[in-house]
Amino acid sequence: MPKYHYQHIFFDLDRTLWDFNANSEITLNQLYRDYHLQSIFGSFVFFKSRFEYHNAKLWNAYYQNRIKKEELMYRRFYLTLKESGADDLEMAIELGQDFIEISPLQTKTLPQAHETLQYLKDKGYELHIITNGFNEVQYKKLSNCKLISFFTKIITSEDAGANKPSPIIFDYAIKKSGAAKSKSIMVGDDLKTDIAGARKSEIDQIYFNSHKSKHKSNPTYEINHLIEITEIL
Repeated sequence: MPKYHYQHIFFDLDRTLWDFNANSEITLNQLYRDYHLQSIFGSFVFFKSRFEYHNAKLWNAYYQNRIKKEELMYRRFYLTLKESGADDLEMAIELGQDFIEISPLQTKTLPQAHETLQYLKDKGYELHIITNGFNEVQYKKLSNCKLISFFTKIITSEDAGANKPSPIIFDYAIKKSGAAKSKSIMVGDDLKTDIAGARKSEIDQIYFNSHKSKHKSNPTYEINHLIEITEIL
């Protein structure tokens, strides 16, 4: 039986279970080669750094409902290209489509993700995903890296009609899973979306602080490695 009073554990996906940084770098490297982007950016490192800059800004805009999914998908490449003198909307759209197709094929997960999930599953916890990612991408990620079988419900921002940290997505997840907030806990790497969102929705939190970053937040629990969850639950 589950330890303590928790029954349902909600996990973020990107950078919590699925290694977004490593998988994104592999994908960008392939695009850099396939589209011969050296002629525009010179080095891969420069291309990657500028893409990550624009990608982060546009995701923040998406979280705030200032841009739509379709615009985010191509505009992060368009701004990256334009900044380096290549004002090429057609290439940006093609890069965006290829990124969405290639990225979820990558299978790197965070250390001991599978072992931690197996432990929790064996203990009788109900495991779920709450993600701001896109449906067509997140399901493929979970399937390709052999994580999907661990989870009972997969909650996406598209289905919920709201992004984390909005209480709407957390309330939707609670209703969808048949859980009670008092018996649920959220695991995530992002203080603003995962931890603050869960706290605002009166759900306990486990902050996965893999980089040991300093902060002033006060999550219910904090870990540096996923396997440390087994010491809490």
